[in-house]
This record gives sequence, structure tokens and C-alpha cells, in this order.
Amino acid sequence: MNCKNNINNNIEDLQEAQSWRIFRIISEFTEGFERLSGLCDAISIFGSARLSSEHPHYKKTVELAELLAKNDFVIISGGGPGLMEAANKGAYTQKQLSIGLNITLPKEQNPNPYQDISLDFRYFFVRKVMFVKYSIGYVCMPGGFGTLDEFFEALTLMQTNKIYPIPLILYGSDFWQGLIGWMETTLVKQGTISKQDLDLITISDDPEEILQIMLRHREWKNQQRKNQEK
Repeated sequence: MNCKNNINNNIEDLQEAQSWRIFRIISEFTEGFERLSGLCDAISIFGSARLSSEHPHYKKTVELAELLAKNDFVIISGGGPGLMEAANKGAYTQKQLSIGLNITLPKEQNPNPYQDISLDFRYFFVRKVMFVKYSIGYVCMPGGFGTLDEFFEALTLMQTNKIYPIPLILYGSDFWQGLIGWMETTLVKQGTISKQDLDLITISDDPEEILQIMLRHREWKNQQRKNQEK
């Protein structure tokens, strides 16, 4: 009898914990929507948290973010160190709105100081909704699993027509070409994706090319907004 009662108590405790978790999730969505309401023309830049400010990828990220910020793009990053810091820094130094969507992690994820708006998330899936909802383009600098997660999330949503197509750019051909090559020689060859799916991805080594892609997309996006107002 005592064992059964203990099991029931544990189940009740778990149910109560799950119920409170729902409220935490709702609160994260609510704060995100309220703090970012009205945001437009934002570009999310992803990249490794583990690269120092002396790394060439860090310096390239700052350069790219500065160029985009000079052309009136808001910059969103994951809010942490490394290339996320570099993205926020590039916007911050140009006095452009710099946003960090931080995630609570056991290590690596300490908020960087270059954020005008800083949001903290406990749940990855809530954070990813914010990236998708408020970005008109993604740039993935060299990174690890987190960067790949954001990249494939956006790629899947576009492939399945769950979101309007946005520029999805991989910066650094030396870093990313092996992944794209594997997609071509394995995924396309075995029929798990179509060759046309790869058209959703752009690889670039040129910040100016990335800027022009984003400018064209913003022009298209503005036209869509005008059409919706009619």
C-alpha cells in the first residue's frame, strides 16, 4: 500500500510540475511577442559560441553585421559569446538595434554586452519561434550543433511551405561546402530530398553579395506588406 501511495504521489507531483511548465512556456512566448512587437527588417546571424575575438570568423562576423546595420537592418543573435557577440557588436557599434535571444545553458551561454534588447529563454523551441517570426533573413557563420539546428529548422520550414522563403545564407564556402556536397551526393542521390530543395540555400564568401541579397528580399517583403494593406 505504501509503495502504491508513493507512486501516486510521484505521478501527482509530476503532473503538477508539467502544469507549471505550461505557464512558463506561455510566459516566454508572451514576453518575446511583447518585447519584439513591431520589429521588422531584422536579420538573424548564427555562429559558434566557442570562437574568440581574435579568430578570423569573429572579425568577419563583425564586418558583416556592421555592413548590414549601416543599411538599416536590425541584427538578432543568440545573445551569447563568440560569433553571437560579434554579430551584436557589429550592430551596436553602428548604433543599430542589436537584439540577443539568450538561452539558459550549463556552460558557454553568458550574455554578451552588445545588446539593446536582451531576452532570456529556457526553452529552445520558444526561442526558435522568435528567430523565425522576426527575421527576414538568416546568415549562418561557421558554428556547431546549435548553428546547424537553426539552419535546418529554417530549411525544413521553407521546404514544407510553413513559412515564406527567406534568404538562408551559409557564410564561408570552405567551412560549409562539405555539408552541401554530402547533401548532393547522398540525400539527392538517394531521393530523400529533391535537387530543387538545395536552391533554398546560398553559400557566400562576400559580405557585399549577402547585403545585396538581403536588400532585394527586403524590397520584395515591403511590396508584400503594401499588398496586404490594400
